[in-house]
Amino acid sequence: MILDFWYGIVSTLLPFQWVEHTFMKNALLAVLLATPLFGILSTMVVSSRMAFFSDSLGHGAFTGIAIGTLVGGLSPLSGTILFSVAFAILITIIKNKSKTSPDTIIGVFASTAVALGLVLMSFGGGFNKFSAFLIGDLLSIAPEEIVMLLSVFVGVLLLWLCIFNKLLIISINPSLAASRGINTLLIEILFSSALAVVVAMTIHWVGLLIINSLLVLPAAAARNITINVRQYHLASVCFAVFSGVAGLIFSYYLNTATGPTIVLISSMLFFTTFAIRNRFIS
Repeated sequence: MILDFWYGIVSTLLPFQWVEHTFMKNALLAVLLATPLFGILSTMVVSSRMAFFSDSLGHGAFTGIAIGTLVGGLSPLSGTILFSVAFAILITIIKNKSKTSPDTIIGVFASTAVALGLVLMSFGGGFNKFSAFLIGDLLSIAPEEIVMLLSVFVGVLLLWLCIFNKLLIISINPSLAASRGINTLLIEILFSSALAVVVAMTIHWVGLLIINSLLVLPAAAARNITINVRQYHLASVCFAVFSGVAGLIFSYYLNTATGPTIVLISSMLFFTTFAIRNRFIS
């Protein structure tokens, strides 16, 4: 019902050739649901210097795919989400409790996860069937997956409204946040779990090799040209959505992989805003 309504709107408002294909309509809706989440979450990833952490979640999701495929009765997507969330929570807890450098802890977990994933996927010589997850295929998204993505979209936005102010204080000064009675560990766990769910949901459409780019580039570009938090978030979301829609359309006409095309456009936005900032400062 929801998709039929969406198909009708798109066919009416967008009189283009690519809109005639159902898979493009599905992909466009997926982009409009996923990219705002990347834009929002990337603001905190960049501000809190969590690029390495978000990259490690991709490695965790990679292992989750293997576990979900190999364990009977568990779908690859379910296994990916469950393992990714557990992986994110474990890293967050150990990172907060240990005196070891966070980068070292994240590196250990990331390397272990990707190695475990590769070992599990290579059982029986069946690694080739998982290679598509490295690059991703947004055009293969199914209607039921769009419904799940819509649920994640609503859930992450609601969570963001509840924890954003606390998360912002933590990113600025964790000690100040703790002194104000904020449970810093709980807030970080909630944020890392949301990040893990988004990565797990989208990794087989975007690809392991570039998933982290979408969690860094929108906010990095926005940070170049904004002066306050509101502008920062708005610009990051706009850049993410623009990159997603433009990348989808360009990939159709150029016959290129959609995920990498989106990342290239997002990269172009970063370098453009970087040049604008340097020009303005000089």
